[in-house]
Amino acid sequence: MSDKTRPYKMKRRAELEAQTKLRITESAVELHGTLGPARTSMKAVAEHAGVPRSTVYRHFADEEALFGACSAHWSAENPPPDVTRWTQIDDPDERLTAALDELYTYYRRAGGMLDKLLRDEVQVPIVAKLFAPYHQLMELVTEILMRGRGLRGKARDRTRAAIGHAIAFRAWQQLTEEGELGDGEAAELMRRLVAAAA
Repeated sequence: MSDKTRPYKMKRRAELEAQTKLRITESAVELHGTLGPARTSMKAVAEHAGVPRSTVYRHFADEEALFGACSAHWSAENPPPDVTRWTQIDDPDERLTAALDELYTYYRRAGGMLDKLLRDEVQVPIVAKLFAPYHQLMELVTEILMRGRGLRGKARDRTRAAIGHAIAFRAWQQLTEEGELGDGEAAELMRRLVAAAA
């Protein structure tokens, strides 16, 4: 290799390596979203990406490294709603309406992966670790949606429970998939549940 062509060839090699790493990451994302992390092996990722297993391990030392890359890639492409916008809505019922509309749109888009992550987080410790921010987000959403309601005692407890149920992915999934409701119908039903709890 001549001195003149060396930088070009090194750059090209780095580009090919980056493309391979991305293909492996995207294969992991697809398999995690269809089979679930607990049922996705490094071998399956390699086969899906069309590379030898040794290539997967060259880019990702272990499953934790691959899961981390998969999680970061998927999260960047499927960001949850910006919950800070909801804090700017003074009326609690309007805030709930906005939150349910945006959350259910997110669930519609990201539901396949969320379903598998919720199922597998009990079995796969790294999934539980990487998925912990989602649960923290749901706690924050509950707090945001409780603000300004002025409730006490049992009414406060019932309303908190109703809000927690209304924003839960599994509740949306049951209403829309099993109950065959549209997102708007499901949101309206949950708004009524929260109103009745107060």
